[in-house]
Amino acid sequence: MQRIRLRYTKRGRLRFTSHRDFQRAFERALRRAEVPMAYSAGFTPHPKVSYANAAPTGTGSEAEYLEIALTDARDPEKLRVLLDESMPAGLDIIEAVESRTSGLADRLTASVWELRLDGVDPADAERAASAFTAAESVEVQRMTKNGVRTFDARPAVVSLETHSSAADRPTDQPCAILRLVVRHVTPAVRPDDVLSGLRAVADLAPPVPAAVTRLAQGLFDEETGTVTDPLAPDREADTAPQSAEPSSAAAKAPA
Repeated sequence: MQRIRLRYTKRGRLRFTSHRDFQRAFERALRRAEVPMAYSAGFTPHPKVSYANAAPTGTGSEAEYLEIALTDARDPEKLRVLLDESMPAGLDIIEAVESRTSGLADRLTASVWELRLDGVDPADAERAASAFTAAESVEVQRMTKNGVRTFDARPAVVSLETHSSAADRPTDQPCAILRLVVRHVTPAVRPDDVLSGLRAVADLAPPVPAAVTRLAQGLFDEETGTVTDPLAPDREADTAPQSAEPSSAAAKAPA
């Protein structure tokens, strides 16, 4: 049995698809591409697909991950192309590697998010970001199935910075870009929680909903303060030189 790890995106209008919507589209793509999937046992077998830390509905993402189990070996890149052709535009399969290490989910410990705040002056956003990072705690509230929950969003946010607006999206209105690195903790701190925190500490309230995109997720490097590529260990293991087989003469040599 072979395991393949995939990175996929949620772009454009497809960011509004739920995780269940993606699952249905992906399972259809597996059938169309005639992927030799391994199935679970029991009365209702289902394809062995492991999803890891999916982005919330309504947010875009350039870094979603999953793993599939196959009954026959396939070339990862050829498989990626077949699956990508079978998926809707916007749900794009952009990378595939053979699983050669364990613990993909354990390597997803932080995310890099970008928040586009249309109608917000960059200077106001920078002041709000500074107030947020300077605060010892930032209590926010979130509605859950068990009622309103209050928690501190500050410890999970490693960095929060302003960036210039993208040149390919000119606008007459002010626009602020925030980029933040958030640890995956319990309870999970989402971008909308950070926006609630900015409203609490600096009264920053965008006039329209923020456009949120996950740029990366992976293992947080404490030394550099960056989020590393979670598929890098598999690629490195794939290209590592294999140990040489003993020569026939050595194998025949007496002990």
